[in-house]
Amino acid sequence: MSDGDWSGREFDVTVGDVAHGGHCVSRVEGRVVFVRHALPGERVRVRVTEDRGGSFCRGDAIAVLEASSDRVTPPCPVAGPGLCGGCDWQHAAPVAQRALKARVVAEQLERLAGVTWPVEVEALTDEPLRWRSRVRFVTGPDGRPGLRAHRSHDVIALEDCPITLEGAAGAGLARRARPGTEFEVAEDARGTVHLAEIRRGGRPKQVSGGIAVEHAADRTWRVAAHGFWQVHPAAASTLAAVVAEWAAAPAGGRVWDLYAGAGLFASVLAEQVGRDGSVLAIESGRRAVRDGQSNLSDLPQVEWHCGTVERIVSTVEAAADVVVLDPPRKGAGRGVVDAIADASPARVVYVACDPAALARDVATLQGHGYRMTALRAFDAFPMTHHVECVALLECRESGGGGSGGGAARAE
Repeated sequence: MSDGDWSGREFDVTVGDVAHGGHCVSRVEGRVVFVRHALPGERVRVRVTEDRGGSFCRGDAIAVLEASSDRVTPPCPVAGPGLCGGCDWQHAAPVAQRALKARVVAEQLERLAGVTWPVEVEALTDEPLRWRSRVRFVTGPDGRPGLRAHRSHDVIALEDCPITLEGAAGAGLARRARPGTEFEVAEDARGTVHLAEIRRGGRPKQVSGGIAVEHAADRTWRVAAHGFWQVHPAAASTLAAVVAEWAAAPAGGRVWDLYAGAGLFASVLAEQVGRDGSVLAIESGRRAVRDGQSNLSDLPQVEWHCGTVERIVSTVEAAADVVVLDPPRKGAGRGVVDAIADASPARVVYVACDPAALARDVATLQGHGYRMTALRAFDAFPMTHHVECVALLECRESGGGGSGGGAARAE
């Protein structure tokens, strides 16, 4: 080990606060150490797992010297240092996990958008296990499927995955194949398991199923089993209900649904605007657009456009009463946010799977005269660091108008 490289070094440290990404922050000899498998306030022994130089490095808590009262025994035997990287917080009680995520959301909003907000992360169900309906396993050197270790290509073979629905976990982990083969597994609302095999360098081969049947927003959906759909079975209907409440699109109005997927939010927006209104649904995935057109064939007020949101919104000249967006993890970005502001909607409903991206885009919208007036956060990914947020932003000039019932709101 060179003098400047801390890889493999061990030291005892008192753990600092939680940070975005499933770890806590500590400081040693002037450097930041991002520590996994620890909880704020604990005294732990850390082994540095990655040091690329600079002001920080990464490490695992390999021994707990003084434990937090929030610490529990992980329900999965491979949820520990150097093992499976699929979960981040199995060593924390479910209530504590949600509190940690709430602190992360609040910190990102304050640091990146200058917004101070009281955040509560709501549980979708009482059960923190057996929620994951879609998963991708990969085979290791022995041909057995598993998941990769954290920030590694190493495959940890699994007998089970406790956060995954039993049918999906059982079907995927029973397979055997040459190393590097991936298995995409989905279990739909009927309990049907869909499995596709992807050999290294090859194209997906559907082994079973292919068309998933889901129930959400008072509709039955037939969608590509391995396309985009909310992973937690309770998430789609929950998010659609919040979007509907906060969008409050006027009858005959014009609404944008950006990153529309198969049309979950477009369906509730179309019901609000009625046959005399319109919903502009933009989605880059061709299969998702086909699924949306098929599932919403009874709603001709939904206008589907297949292409990148960045390209299409720059060509739309008409104003919008409401804009709903559910961008990928990187967020919408300045170009899309600028186009939204140009459309002058009274309300923007932003669904986010990454609090940092949400905060960056909120900051940009604030520069256009919008302010965040409501926020809800949901534990749609228990045991992991991920959290789903819905934010309502309203144009200051419009004087508000979103219902915002049941949410924390600005004073």
